[in-house]
Amino acid sequence: MSNSTPATIEDVARIAEVSIATVSRAIHMPEKVANSTRLKVNQAIAITGYTTNAMARSLRLGRSNMILVVAPDIGDPNFSNILVGLENEARAHGYGILIGHTQNDAQRGLEYLKFFNSNQAAGLILFTGILPFGHQTMTARLPPSVGVFEPVFNGGIPYVGVDDTEGARKAVDLLLAEGHRKIAFIGDSRTRLAYTRRRMGYDAGLGAAGVPPDTRIVLEGDGTIESGRHAVEQLFMRDTLPTAFMCVNDQTAIGVMVGLGARGYDIPRDFSVTGFDDVPQAVFISPSLTTIRQPRTAIGKQAMALLLELLSDGQPAETEILLRPDLVVRNSVSAPSRNWLKR
Repeated sequence: MSNSTPATIEDVARIAEVSIATVSRAIHMPEKVANSTRLKVNQAIAITGYTTNAMARSLRLGRSNMILVVAPDIGDPNFSNILVGLENEARAHGYGILIGHTQNDAQRGLEYLKFFNSNQAAGLILFTGILPFGHQTMTARLPPSVGVFEPVFNGGIPYVGVDDTEGARKAVDLLLAEGHRKIAFIGDSRTRLAYTRRRMGYDAGLGAAGVPPDTRIVLEGDGTIESGRHAVEQLFMRDTLPTAFMCVNDQTAIGVMVGLGARGYDIPRDFSVTGFDDVPQAVFISPSLTTIRQPRTAIGKQAMALLLELLSDGQPAETEILLRPDLVVRNSVSAPSRNWLKR
């Protein structure tokens, strides 16, 4: 191939002796192409130097085919699987992904908007739950944007995530069915809408069962292991112990289990614990954690599809898409011990 002329998909198809459509499938959906065909296409790509890199295409076409994904913590166990869904859907439509890791620093989030001023990104996926503070000074207007995992607080942008209220309701219904009536809610929050919605599911479940609310066993938290452990200490100091802990996420639940274990209690014999998210650690801790599973890859795929719809038409058919969660029953829940029932 000439060094001055970029290779095209037609060049790859000619050398691999397949159709252009087959080349496209081999690149974007390799699982749908025979191994022998995929090998021929890869060899042809190596020979021609053909690139499907979206940034390179953007430079040639004078417009961006990159999507900026801004996340507060790329180490969050939920991030990677959502990213897989985002990237697969983006690649299938000729887009690439840029990742902006804010490390919970508002200024970092604002700096990433420079990509839009320089036409290096076309759309925005937000994991943060908030719009970058002061974004009006960085961009004339917010680019097409979609929130995932955490609804954007006062943002007014479309959102794709799990039905947090339904998921929490499934968890509290399980605990109620086991005979629990003193169920603590750990992780209440006034600023994180996902946690607020999970609290709504908790309240609705107790109300439907005729269990009066007890604000003494509803504790705030930030979703960390330490916040779960701290909640246990608070309840023991207050002497207002529940028989079960319904936690706002799995990290909090793990913290609760650590706190109870440090005091010599057995789970689920002495206390039952549920989480939310079904992160990988949930199945490996002992006892394995009963939790609510988020369809993370599907969330990513739906979010990217919605953003591409915004980029194409400007008006999405839906402004909020909530996927159904699944209850995953493991070993951290059982009926209350008889000692508790006598209290």
